[in-house]
Amino acid sequence: MARIRLGMVGGGKDALIGEVHRLGARLDGQFDLVAGALSSTPEKSLESGLALGLDPGRCYGSFAEMARAEAARPDGIEAVVIVTPNHVHAAAASAFLAEGIHVICDKPLAATMEQAGMLADAVQDSAALFILTHNYTAYPMIREARAMIARGDLGPLRVVQAEYAQDWLTRDSTGKQADWRGDPARAGIGGAVGDIGTHAFNLAGFVTGLRAEALSADLQSFVPGRRVDDNGHVMLRYGGGVRGMLWFSQVAVGCGNGLRLRVFGAEAGIEWSQEEPELLWYTRFGEPRQRLTRAGPGTGPAGLSRTPSGHPEGYIEAFANLYTEAAAAIRAARAGNGRDIGLLPGLKEGLEGMQFIAACVESSAQDGRWLPLDPVTAP
Repeated sequence: MARIRLGMVGGGKDALIGEVHRLGARLDGQFDLVAGALSSTPEKSLESGLALGLDPGRCYGSFAEMARAEAARPDGIEAVVIVTPNHVHAAAASAFLAEGIHVICDKPLAATMEQAGMLADAVQDSAALFILTHNYTAYPMIREARAMIARGDLGPLRVVQAEYAQDWLTRDSTGKQADWRGDPARAGIGGAVGDIGTHAFNLAGFVTGLRAEALSADLQSFVPGRRVDDNGHVMLRYGGGVRGMLWFSQVAVGCGNGLRLRVFGAEAGIEWSQEEPELLWYTRFGEPRQRLTRAGPGTGPAGLSRTPSGHPEGYIEAFANLYTEAAAAIRAARAGNGRDIGLLPGLKEGLEGMQFIAACVESSAQDGRWLPLDPVTAP
């Protein structure tokens, strides 16, 4: 089976997430990276492209140039991954969608609601797929947790607790990654809430199948001079009387990448941690705690695992799962089977994330006032 020709916008030299995406895209042999606008500086884009073995003629100085040129080639890219700062997402994605090129884009959807609306229109007007990389949804044990809740293994749900704790912004940082994340013009109005809070919010909804109907937020910026939040607590009201609490922080000393989810029902509870991703803890009321393992007895789906239980898989493999499912969706679309992306996050989840960021910032500015979250529809 021929590999899908892939391009990349952003993700050049010294960009961590670009290499993570490249590793995930090639792990299962589904994609070939053949073109890129890897930096907003043409010289750096060429340097990064050559280091990756790209044809110099396909190392572009801008995403607009790349979209036009690749669409005109008989061997042009079929899909593009966008791994830029947030304020570039919408314009870059729209340029490729207009050329009929499938888009895989980092979250959040955009830096502003206006940009998000522009991107939503571009998705609506294009026959190409749009996929958002909420990569944590592709961990095997997260899929297992989702299946267990859908089966009713926990009984009626009562409480959802999610947290995402890091410490890398505990002190004022002038590094490249910290710099743009602290700039509202590039990151948007949300700091930690947009960078990692959206992951926790998305994961809670993905696993439980619940939609948050209202929230009350308390955001803080602990580091003097920081223009966006670096810590936040959010209370959530889901349908059916279910209650939720999110905590996200980038100033939690001692925490590396502490994404954690706990869900409690009337009969049982589950717990998962991204730093121990192969384990899912399941406890029925009054019974011993059970440790479920990836690819272990009674768990699945096996298609998301590459090695037997006991041979560790993790972050890169979760990205690979997302890319492999994206490849299947692209091939199905190529065969005329529509725009179904299965369990992959897309425009709807992106718009929900943007709504979440805006509501958190507004609620916090009003001393935690409860604000509604209206249902989101998307093509």
